[in-house]
Amino acid sequence: MKNEFTQSKHVTHEKAPPITDMEGAHGVVKRLMDRLTKGVIGRDAIIELVIIALLADGHVLLEDFPGSGKTTLAKALGDAIIDDMPDDDIVTIRRIQFTPDLLPADVTGTTIFDPNTNRFFFRPGPIFAHIVLADEINRTSPKVQSALLESMAEKQTTVDNVTRKLDDLFFVIATQNPLDLSGTFPLPSAQLDRFLFKIKMTHISRDHELFLLNNLASVLKGAGDAFPRVTRTEILDARKVVKDLVYVHPKIKEALVDIADESRSDERILQGASTRSLVLMIPALQARALAKKRTYVNADDVQSLAYFIFGHRLELAPGSGTSESVVADICRRPLESLARQSLKR
Repeated sequence: MKNEFTQSKHVTHEKAPPITDMEGAHGVVKRLMDRLTKGVIGRDAIIELVIIALLADGHVLLEDFPGSGKTTLAKALGDAIIDDMPDDDIVTIRRIQFTPDLLPADVTGTTIFDPNTNRFFFRPGPIFAHIVLADEINRTSPKVQSALLESMAEKQTTVDNVTRKLDDLFFVIATQNPLDLSGTFPLPSAQLDRFLFKIKMTHISRDHELFLLNNLASVLKGAGDAFPRVTRTEILDARKVVKDLVYVHPKIKEALVDIADESRSDERILQGASTRSLVLMIPALQARALAKKRTYVNADDVQSLAYFIFGHRLELAPGSGTSESVVADICRRPLESLARQSLKR
């Protein structure tokens, strides 16, 4: 079985008032952080990045090793969301295990003939979910990888010349294993550019690992279940608050363009930052400002997110050093200039 499905039963919930202010939007972030940090031990920084990507309407690529907690993180995120507007074709979370023999229809869905009614009907694929875990995405062929491109970019998929909309919340957490290159198909630049963040996961600390072993029973039972969940509508409302109420000073945008220019003129970089990366970075910066309870974006937001946004988009020349050091270098001058500015509204 290539596709694994986890579906929450549709439950009727009393509709909460819409979130229209910063306090309400930050409450969504806090509830998600509280649940996820209790259920996924030692991953607080990564959890914050995932929540930022969720509020920024982006997607996340995790580069990791087996057993690092990626499935636990994705499942915990799915469990933290209440589907208050149920759709029979869309569930909370689905997991796709990518393999070399996977077909595009295994991802997007397929049209099936029903001999009882003599009619064709569409069977939705696993991308029809709020949260999609694309596990070991570089284990499958480029043809299957490309099946995700349209859905990640436009929140729709086309099967048999019929275009179907995905849910507004649609969020992909993809993983790839850098330690075992046998039988893998590296993601092309166009696919990598669709991910807002690429996050390299490492082993959790000794203290966190020991805590996990000592409290394994409670963690497996769902240590974060005692904390309140959020609804699909609240997340969509929080996205709108981030977009409308978190101020982005023109100097921030100038700094982003300057960083891109630095990347395109640096001799160590064969392919610089794309314009899409700058467009995607704006809501990510706004979401981080919200997470830090600020109404405006500052230089610290840019510095904190720069590597996760630019690192996987830059193609480096041989012998250029690490992507971390190169990103730090191209950001240094624009950030020094930005630090001297007043960035409040």
